[in-house]
Amino acid sequence: MLTLFVLGESYIKDAARLYPKPRKEVKRRDNEFCLVDRIHEAEYGKLQTPPEPAHRLVITLEDDNFTEEKYQVYDNYQRVVHKDLPEDRTPRAFKRFLCSSPLRREVMVTPDGHNRKLGSYHQCYRLDGVLVAIGVLDLLPDCVSSVYFLYHESIHKQTPGKLGAMHEIALAKEAGYRWWYPGFYIHNCPKMKYKIDYSPQFILDPDSFGWDPLDQATLNLLDQKPFLSLSIERQEASTADSGPETDETRGFKRPKVSNQDGQTTPGNGTRTEGHDNREEENNDEDEDTGSLFQSSMPGITCASDMEEVDLDHIALKVFSTGPLFETSDLVAWDSKSITDWPGIKASVAELIAAIGPDVKDLICLDMARERA
Repeated sequence: MLTLFVLGESYIKDAARLYPKPRKEVKRRDNEFCLVDRIHEAEYGKLQTPPEPAHRLVITLEDDNFTEEKYQVYDNYQRVVHKDLPEDRTPRAFKRFLCSSPLRREVMVTPDGHNRKLGSYHQCYRLDGVLVAIGVLDLLPDCVSSVYFLYHESIHKQTPGKLGAMHEIALAKEAGYRWWYPGFYIHNCPKMKYKIDYSPQFILDPDSFGWDPLDQATLNLLDQKPFLSLSIERQEASTADSGPETDETRGFKRPKVSNQDGQTTPGNGTRTEGHDNREEENNDEDEDTGSLFQSSMPGITCASDMEEVDLDHIALKVFSTGPLFETSDLVAWDSKSITDWPGIKASVAELIAAIGPDVKDLICLDMARERA
């Protein structure tokens, strides 16, 4: 549909007559579909001219900086699609949300000698010189991570979301990133249903952190359960014939949920009865509401497991110049525990719980204050 809209019937007919494809190529196209080949066919830089197409489509990968041109697309998208109020779609909101990511842009040289961009970028789609869509991307060593996609209402009929997804998948294949990450998937959110239109696709298990196929069987389970861990489902199925089920006979850990005292207890994946999420949502979003271990955030290492992690030897930058220290060098470090919140040891434990204990020996905490 998009190709027909951009090129126009007149261009397609005239180009087929003026620039006929070899018979072998026509046969190959009839029997094979190559996304990387097809996705760029409507881009103006790939066309043979004359004649001129109905529209000029130009797609560029640009720095994720703020421009008025980008903001106008954001403002229109948030107003039309998400019904945001004017005070919620300001230039400042756009800058904070989708511009100037902390990821540094750099170029990685791959083992085969190719250059691969890293960092945060805006993939910009312009039609006849006008910016009509933006894909906000994090380019990581082994994946293209889709952060957000926004478009102007004028191209809504051209299914721009699917166009953006296919261009991002093609980028992952062309540049060797290997994987495309479409981000979070919320099963009962209609606006996220488009994410399951692409296959094969995998979903991250919240308990084992393994990847499982997002197939129809998994979707059926998501229809039935507010919390789903396929690794737990498999272990429950394997012990179904071994007698009454208890936490002791299961032989595995349920997801742990923190209670009001900061202690972790096995959870069953269901919402705590009587708990009203709206009370938390009404709080100032910038206000600290307590320890991360009390937040029930999925994916973090629980407090009881963090007690077993050695946090004493994490590299520490205290001064802008000079030697590095270790966390155990901090005053009163040994007298504190990770449950003494707020506090430096508790904060370090929260950070490691969020990013994963496996990387604690690879990081350096920068506590140096830059002088003005």
